[in-house]
This record gives sequence, structure tokens and C-alpha cells, in this order.
Amino acid sequence: MASANLNATLDLYNLAITIPNIEYEPEQFPGAILKLKEPKVSMLLFKNGKVICSGASNEKEIVLGVMKASKLIHEIQKNVKIQKDPEYQVVNLVATANLNTTLDLFKTAMSLDNVEYEPEQFPGAILRINDPKLTLLLFKNGKLICAGAKKEEFLKKGLKKAAELIKGIK
Repeated sequence: MASANLNATLDLYNLAITIPNIEYEPEQFPGAILKLKEPKVSMLLFKNGKVICSGASNEKEIVLGVMKASKLIHEIQKNVKIQKDPEYQVVNLVATANLNTTLDLFKTAMSLDNVEYEPEQFPGAILRINDPKLTLLLFKNGKLICAGAKKEEFLKKGLKKAAELIKGIK
């Protein structure tokens, strides 16, 4: 996920009735949702001009998504400038990985201080790492989801740390 700003007030209602791939239901959510096919990302558009891009596989897709969204909006609202080199901030990176081993989640939760496991609530264990600050969802089949990183290097460091912690449990 990344955030950007179009530096203009957006008329979400007018955009939603003019652009076919925009959903806008203000009684349910204050922003409009623009789903792009290429790159395959979703853009949350807010009245104040803020934009949240989700679903991008890399930073190039974020840039393309913001550029394309600004171009579509510019066609309806001329005061919105087309973002040729958009500024954005990465807010959250999410990655999946496979440890290629079966995990004993109960044993993992009993062995490590920073693990929550309540199988009647959720089928995975929640591992929190402080350095870098990340949250990992661990599943019995060895697959995991890592969230909370703002840089790819933090994801890699967190995944490596998690693998070491889990490897130590016998």
C-alpha cells in the first residue's frame, strides 16, 4: 500500500457517475474506489485529493497507478494535474512465504513470548517481531503472511528472523 496526493479537491460523485470503474457509496465509505486493470491495482480516492494505492506488486505499479488515475480524473476535472512523476510514500508491504515444513502452532506459541495462538478464533498463530516491527501470520502448513514493513529490506530481515525463531522449536 502506498499513499499519494493529487493536490486538488475531488468531486467523487461526478467522477463515479462519469467513470465506469469507480464505485462510490458515501454512506458506507467516505472514499471512491477506482479499480484499474493495468496495472492491476485499486485506488482509494478521497475528496481532499489523497489517494491510497493497494495491490501493487512493486513500486513501478504504484507510479503507473497514480499516473493513470490522475489522467482519468483530469479528463473530468481539469484542475487535477496529470501526475507524470508522482510523489508517494509506501505505507505497508505485505509478503507471503513458505517455510516448507509443517508447524506445530501450539508448541510455537508455548515456546516464544511474542506469539498469540487461539485456534478457535483464527487458524493461524500471530508472531510479532519488534526489530523490524512486523506482524507475521503463521499457518500449520508452513505458509506465512508478513505485514507491516515499509521497506523490502525490513520484510526480508523479518522473514529471516521468523525462520530462525521457528527453526529453534523442536
